[in-house]
Amino acid sequence: MSLRTHAREVLAAWNAPTADEESLRREFLDHVQTHEDAMWRECVPGHLTATTAVISHDGERVLLTLHPKAGMWLPMGGHCERDDVSLDAVALREATEESGIAGLRLLPGPLALDRHRVWCHPPHSHHLDVEYGAVAPADVEAVISDESLDLRWFPIEEIPELSDEATRRLARRAREVMRQT
Repeated sequence: MSLRTHAREVLAAWNAPTADEESLRREFLDHVQTHEDAMWRECVPGHLTATTAVISHDGERVLLTLHPKAGMWLPMGGHCERDDVSLDAVALREATEESGIAGLRLLPGPLALDRHRVWCHPPHSHHLDVEYGAVAPADVEAVISDESLDLRWFPIEEIPELSDEATRRLARRAREVMRQT
């Protein structure tokens, strides 16, 4: 199964928890169906990406990266690569690469959708972000990657102002799903 086919199946099956996310789900699904290159950064109007909120083993903290282009504290995430087989594999790969943490446990997802403007294609493009959560093993240390200015654990209820509501929502949902599993 191709990554594009997998993405269509995931988006078609996902039950959006809000009306806004249902609208995004339909938009993402339409985008994947109409753009053969929807999974790749070369898709100029926008492309699917995967983001993962890495939460601590006890569900109290979230690991955020200070993103060099956005200048904000954000979850780990990024572009699909040609050898990726699923969106959850993209989410886990990006989280592992950007956190330096081996043994992350991906939560059942997706947990949220978000569409945001980026600079992949001047003057701009959009990331159609499919968002997941992962739980870090106890007593691990994160290792900052080349893709980050800084990397820190924050209490989920104290995510810094220099972030966004999508990050706060994803961290809360990841904690909720972790507690249910």
